[in-house]
Amino acid sequence: MELMIRDGDYVFDEQGGFQRVEGSRELLQRVLWKLSIPRGSFPPLPELGSELYRLGRWKPSQRESIAKQYAVQALADEPELTVTEVRLAQDGGLQVQLEWRGEMLTLTMELGG
Repeated sequence: MELMIRDGDYVFDEQGGFQRVEGSRELLQRVLWKLSIPRGSFPPLPELGSELYRLGRWKPSQRESIAKQYAVQALADEPELTVTEVRLAQDGGLQVQLEWRGEMLTLTMELGG
């Protein structure tokens, strides 16, 4: 069980403590974190993060398939998790379809740049 984070800050509960997440919500929070961190930017764990920040270097017609490769690479250490599809939105966002323990999950995130 992890502490819930929203917009980079911990979320308070009704008693003044912090909300916690578990199960698929915990997984989605961790996935968002891993996809948002530029790969190699944390020296103690150089394999942490994704290369999604590099998508702009690719031709538009290649970006969706490359984004899926980057997502699969960033999430390779997540047990029981499969990236099934990645879609780029017109507004520059990213939608990632995942399967975890037989459950289909969707994560939507903004891409920097």
